[in-house]
Amino acid sequence: MSDTTERLHMSGIVKRFPGTVALDGVDLSVRAGEVHCLLGENGAGKSTLMKILAGSYQPDEGTILLDGEPYRPATPHAGLAAGIAVIYQELDLLPDLTVAQNLLLGRAPRLGPFVRRARRAGLAREALDRVGANFPVTTPVRELPIAARQLTAIAKALTADARVIVMDEPSATLGESELARVFEVIRSLTAEGRSVIFISHRMEEVMEIGHRATVLRDGRTAGVFDLSSTGPGELVAAMIGEAKELVRPTAHPAPEGEPRLSVERVHVPGLLDVRGIEVRPGEIVGLAGLGGAGRTTLLRALFGDIKAQVTARLDGVPLRPGSPAAAVRAGLALVPESRKEQGLMLGLSVSRNAAIAALGRPPWLMPGRTGRRITADALTALGVKSAGPGQLVGQLSGGNQQKVVLAKWITRGRIRVLLLDEPTRGLDVGAKADLYRQVRHLAGQGVAVLLASSELNELTANADRIQVLYEGRNVAGFDPRVSPESVIAHTVITGATP
Repeated sequence: MSDTTERLHMSGIVKRFPGTVALDGVDLSVRAGEVHCLLGENGAGKSTLMKILAGSYQPDEGTILLDGEPYRPATPHAGLAAGIAVIYQELDLLPDLTVAQNLLLGRAPRLGPFVRRARRAGLAREALDRVGANFPVTTPVRELPIAARQLTAIAKALTADARVIVMDEPSATLGESELARVFEVIRSLTAEGRSVIFISHRMEEVMEIGHRATVLRDGRTAGVFDLSSTGPGELVAAMIGEAKELVRPTAHPAPEGEPRLSVERVHVPGLLDVRGIEVRPGEIVGLAGLGGAGRTTLLRALFGDIKAQVTARLDGVPLRPGSPAAAVRAGLALVPESRKEQGLMLGLSVSRNAAIAALGRPPWLMPGRTGRRITADALTALGVKSAGPGQLVGQLSGGNQQKVVLAKWITRGRIRVLLLDEPTRGLDVGAKADLYRQVRHLAGQGVAVLLASSELNELTANADRIQVLYEGRNVAGFDPRVSPESVIAHTVITGATP
């Protein structure tokens, strides 16, 4: 068990982004030799707080002490040098380098200007052995399976001799035996006096490995709990809020009739196995779930953007989304979560981006006046704020970029199924209302909508039905008109209906 010596103290941490306050006076205290669990729903502020700790973000307000000394890293490299190692859920490994090169990147043993390769390999082997990994240190990371990459990332933190190790959903890609070995490593680290911040949505893991837990909710500290005297139900209640403000569901009648999209099964080995989802013309079906539950993977698979086994029908005809181009021809449209990487060409104008799907030609060959003419109505309806249609879309705020992605599909028309992945991320309240008004307008024209969002109150306000995904499977379905938000949230977090 940990002692009472304070290793890390974060006090009054505030972080603002355009249109939102991600952290609003958060406190976090971690003891030496402690496994401290950091809990909260998606969007509660966990990742932002850890990026501040790592040096990736700078806080707008607040103080941080590390072993009693002021700590404010300007970069992740400075954070690592100070003894903070963060293992993100999106692993920050370089795929073209070997395991040994990744483990000791920037810290390889040298003899003058030359890397001592044998010594580096030996140190890497020791770190891998400690986490129970038996693959060669000469293996390029891109050739490793996902679970092996996770173990590599943990081993990398060990080579850094960190005082505080942050593990963000470490079990998401691990099997039971691999996770048991990781827990052994965590216990050995805390026995040495190191501190571990453990982020997980799996209550059974939290109760097994944790000493204390801090719960974040809506960017604030909702409570600190001694896990030896706290049950999972109390933690869940703190995460979702017993008196959480609800948004009333829309009053329109639920659509009826034959489904437009009927998903028999979407399977990605080791990641996703979703069955039996239907969406009718004019219906909005919400996808709820924690990070890693499979919502993004499901939408990308239906859009032909990743390799998957898809058995589905579109208006009764087999859907074969071999590629995004084939999906678009079939009448599917995707507003992706990663708008900058997948949804936009940042070096081109607002109007050219919004017109590309409608005109079906390279946007640099498109007359500027044509793009402005055909996109004006959609951009206006969505309330896109820009210096004009000729402004580069990369210069817009993230929320306005997201609206341009939706405008692209509204301009094209001929949509039968609209796939929305976190469509309101980065939007303020008014912009969210504009976007959902347009989505409901599209549904009113017969478009079937599949909406993935980590904002449960948005799903209960806008979806006709909600499907909960948990660890790659759809585990429950709810009618938000009759199911309390707390019941749905409990299922999102635990994977089981209360």
